[in-house]
Amino acid sequence: MPRIPHPYQDRKSLERLLLLIATFIHHPGVGCADPLSPKTQGHHQALEEVRDRLQALAQSLNIELPNCAISTLRKDLETLRQYGILDRRMYRWGYYLGTGAMDLEQLQVAIQSLDANAEHQGDPKIRQIFETLQKRLRGLNLEQQQSLFYPVRTYLNRVIVYSDPVEMMQKGVYRHTLFHQLAPLEEAIVQGQAVELLCKSNPYVPNQIGHIHVFPLQLIYADIAWYLLIEHCQNQHLEIVRIDRFHDSLKVLDRPERGIDTQIKQMNIAHDLLQVGWGLFLGDPQEQKAERDGLLDLIQIKARFYSEVIPFITEGEKRHPRQTILKGPKGSDGLPQYVDYEVLLPQRSLNEYSRWLNRFMDQALVLAPPELVQKHADAAQRLSERYRQR
Repeated sequence: MPRIPHPYQDRKSLERLLLLIATFIHHPGVGCADPLSPKTQGHHQALEEVRDRLQALAQSLNIELPNCAISTLRKDLETLRQYGILDRRMYRWGYYLGTGAMDLEQLQVAIQSLDANAEHQGDPKIRQIFETLQKRLRGLNLEQQQSLFYPVRTYLNRVIVYSDPVEMMQKGVYRHTLFHQLAPLEEAIVQGQAVELLCKSNPYVPNQIGHIHVFPLQLIYADIAWYLLIEHCQNQHLEIVRIDRFHDSLKVLDRPERGIDTQIKQMNIAHDLLQVGWGLFLGDPQEQKAERDGLLDLIQIKARFYSEVIPFITEGEKRHPRQTILKGPKGSDGLPQYVDYEVLLPQRSLNEYSRWLNRFMDQALVLAPPELVQKHADAAQRLSERYRQR
């Protein structure tokens, strides 16, 4: 029986295929149109860019590569799919191999983000991934003069509670919190599963503890701790809760999964509420429903800031999407004597806004609304009394 020649048995064909693989390794995302480039306006032929990159790589390696036709590259791509090197799907945003979707610079930025999450936010899953990357990329790190893992970027917000089960075990401070159930919790999020959780602590509303049935929507890190965005099954109320206040028990409920599209929709509603408000409190069930139905008016809040904190206030150009900053008259030094900060907020956000305002002490004065003016004036008087009585 005659042997059927393999399409890559000659050297040039094999070199072309290997160079194509190397092109995808060195230029992840090659073939994706750049919307800002005049060359890609109108019709965009992805394989033309692939061919150009391939030929440039061949030249840099001193490999003679005849001009290859687009039709030949299509056959090569089908071969890579046949052997599982490429997936059998459309690569509308450029070609890459497996999960190697980043170049070296992008990888360094991603590593720095992982490092900060593992170190400061105490994320156990991120810590495991980062440690694995350190081992696998040790050789590349040496090649980059140890710069691959240098923390050029970092985040200094630190978690104030234990969140990493490995750290808890090492220090003998096992807390039996929901941090020990992150894997099934994340699975429930992406599958749209309803779960039963056990709230074991609520310092601000002590009577609201016990079992709850919810759809978990997202893990959130904010300022000092990890939170969980949830939707209560019985009334679709959205809430953000502290993960460490929940027991390490998690039970998937026997009810249909609702899928990721519904999860995304509900998560986006929660983020719309977050954007309108100030802080993480999304309101009680009644006021949140009214707000989502467009039945609640926003409150105009106005505060005046003086001297030392004026630069901090004026620099915050994107502190809130509904803010206005007005400069007062200039003093003898040519600088404004004060600035007025105005913002529209829902009623549910007044307490969190007040706590933010308190950080400025005598450098801030509330001007509106009247009930907030009175609240801060009373608080200032009580504080003054405490200092007199100490």
